[in-house]
Amino acid sequence: MLNHRVISVIKRELKEKLLSKSFIIMTALVPVLMFGVIGFQVFLQMYNSDDAMTLIIASNSEELNTQVKNELSAEDFIKSGHYKIDYAVVEKENFSKYLDSIKKNLFSEKINGLIYIPDSSFKNKDLQYYSKISKNQEVFNKLNKPINNALINIYFKGKSLTEDEIGYIRSSVEFSSFRISSDQIEKEGYGNQIISFLLSFLLYLSLIILGQTMLRNVVQEKSNKVAEVLLSSLSAKELMSGKIAGTTVTGVIQMIIWLLPVIFTASTSWFMLPQELLFSISLYKILFFIITYSLGLVTYLGLFAAAGAIVDNDQDAQSMIWPVMILIMIPFFISISLQSNPGSIIGRVSSLVPFASLIVMPARIALVDVPVYEILLSVFINILTLIFVVIISGKIYRLGIIATGKKPSPKELLNWIKTSK
Repeated sequence: MLNHRVISVIKRELKEKLLSKSFIIMTALVPVLMFGVIGFQVFLQMYNSDDAMTLIIASNSEELNTQVKNELSAEDFIKSGHYKIDYAVVEKENFSKYLDSIKKNLFSEKINGLIYIPDSSFKNKDLQYYSKISKNQEVFNKLNKPINNALINIYFKGKSLTEDEIGYIRSSVEFSSFRISSDQIEKEGYGNQIISFLLSFLLYLSLIILGQTMLRNVVQEKSNKVAEVLLSSLSAKELMSGKIAGTTVTGVIQMIIWLLPVIFTASTSWFMLPQELLFSISLYKILFFIITYSLGLVTYLGLFAAAGAIVDNDQDAQSMIWPVMILIMIPFFISISLQSNPGSIIGRVSSLVPFASLIVMPARIALVDVPVYEILLSVFINILTLIFVVIISGKIYRLGIIATGKKPSPKELLNWIKTSK
């Protein structure tokens, strides 16, 4: 019930949070941090690609070594000198002795790796890589295509194929993606995957930060006896409602600020993004995201408030938040997995499951056109979940905020829920 006492608590929460340095810093820092993380990942990839490597490519054929050398000579990492590759002709029966002879250099990393191309590679293309660091995916990625081309050139040599035909055999299949909607067909790049990840990450980050803030505030108010003073002039229900409402308003304002670049880019043609980064997300989907976020925030804040009310110190509070954290983390991981298969049955089902729907459905609608009835059903499920959580959390908060002593057991919590009105 919204009355002047609840409004007073809401104003207090808004004043403490909206004007706090942490709110201002976090609101400004998150976009910078996100772009910084992306930039740092690009830097790491560029840095890793420039690591100097000394390799040996061995086979039992001088012709194969020559073909591999010719293919690699056109690669930038060879031209730049970052990769130094020596070639050796080693018969199959002598390979073990050869490996033993360079084993010390491999272990000391004077030689970073040995790639052996056996005769059987013309049948199954299985190569062998010997190194102190045997799972170097970057080496595999760089050498995969040149070595494959060399094998193809020799395999089809003398089989009356033209250079164009061999070039076609060497080329790999590439997919161009086109999204089909009810009214149009449009080419799609990776933009919507980025948006889906962005929405999932912002949901996860905001729920965790604001939830833990709520938890700490409730614990502090209880341990400092501030809650007792407040409860002398208003009920526990009013106090909890005001705290949740004030924090929710703060969170929604912060989320809208974070989404402004997306909203601005989606609603104007001022920015010319590269074709592969183009995204398609309507304003009604962004509105749905904000509504779902609001419902989710109220739901999880109720859980965090109840968890904070039943403990007296931060140490006990940390042990209480894990069940709530799991309810956030598992849906977040599911939403990230949708990047590889947006139409997976796990994604479809979890987007209609209580708690999971709050995080998975926004990720789904950014990737695929979800039927309207599923969207409406998820909203209905989220509202029912919110009502259930608020009722249960309210009962626990009402008794927990005034309770002292040891942490209640699960059986005692169940009794609180049954007996509290």
